[in-house]
Amino acid sequence: MESAAPRAMAATSAKRPRRILAIGNHLGFYPPAFFPEKAGADYVSSQTLKNIERHRKDFTVFSNLDDGAHGGHSGVHAFLSGGIRKEESGGFPEKNISLDQVAAEYSGSTARFPSINAGLGEGTDMCWNRTGVRIPPINNPARLFEALFVERSKSERDLERTRLEHRGSVLDALRESAKSLHGNLSNADRDKLDQYLTSVRDVENRLQMSEVWLDKPKPRPAIAPVTDEDRMHIEELPLFFDLLTLALQTNSTRVATFEIPMGFTTSDLDNVSSGYHGLSHHSKGESKLEQLKVVEDYIFSQIDRLFDGLREARIFNDTLVVIGSGMSDGSTHSNKNLPVLLAGGGLKHQGHIISPADKHRRVPLSNLWLSSLQWFGVERERFGKSTGTFSQMDFS
Repeated sequence: MESAAPRAMAATSAKRPRRILAIGNHLGFYPPAFFPEKAGADYVSSQTLKNIERHRKDFTVFSNLDDGAHGGHSGVHAFLSGGIRKEESGGFPEKNISLDQVAAEYSGSTARFPSINAGLGEGTDMCWNRTGVRIPPINNPARLFEALFVERSKSERDLERTRLEHRGSVLDALRESAKSLHGNLSNADRDKLDQYLTSVRDVENRLQMSEVWLDKPKPRPAIAPVTDEDRMHIEELPLFFDLLTLALQTNSTRVATFEIPMGFTTSDLDNVSSGYHGLSHHSKGESKLEQLKVVEDYIFSQIDRLFDGLREARIFNDTLVVIGSGMSDGSTHSNKNLPVLLAGGGLKHQGHIISPADKHRRVPLSNLWLSSLQWFGVERERFGKSTGTFSQMDFS
């Protein structure tokens, strides 16, 4: 009815879509430069956080959070998976699924892409599906630009439609064949079969999502076309961040990740002559620490720019930005007391939260991820190694 239209419109506009953007740095951040000394909202900014000082009311930094993962580099990939490493994932029903993929399953076909995983080079092995398979990042911004904004011809779409239909028929046959085996298998083999069928269902869901968006026009880009070049330089950060901001703004996705790996070129930065991996293994050498500061300052200056872009796109308060690493200190290869920061999301940010360091009162990082997923809209009681939600911060 006409008289009810204003109220209906108000209700619709109030339900703004929520988004998650997770940024992971394989080598962590130099702890003395990252963590503030004082807790609360009136902390003095650390050397690294000074680069995003303008946004301090809109982010929270956390101390003493981790999930007990170990192994240095081999423990980094558990950062977003609730502390569950691939080697121990057999005891968990969802394997080592990462936070972004849980959110992507929830958002489904509400956006063109359930998730977008991007990164410099080969990434940090940060993103995993529920069958324990790694999702590699798109490491060429030209390919990401093409996926987001370049329309395919009708013949290309028809070819893709045929491919999807063919895949669908093959999956139907596989599923029926697998079901016929079920009664003749041992318990262990039934578990393997169930895992297999879960994988089939995941593929089916992705195929259905692809069909939904196949003929829908893509949005027009707000930036110039990106050319195809060989790119593994840290200077690509602003371009990638612009593309991910546009992807979230245009509802091309509601879940995005960006991975910063061990190896990429940093020598284009002023006063930096060594590679990032070598600088992270500084052994407290003054020269390396000075160069490491330049690199980490650059990364956070681009995060500062990212926050500005999300504000300008008017989605900062609807986007929960996760920044951190599965390694705290690249020099000691420690996976304890991880550098973790949450920004945006319209939350009541608290500056610096210092969780208990005592192992008997320790708060798992998984609790923070569980609260983040609930903020996104996912209804679940556990994630990874969580013991509950993160009670030190309000996510309502």
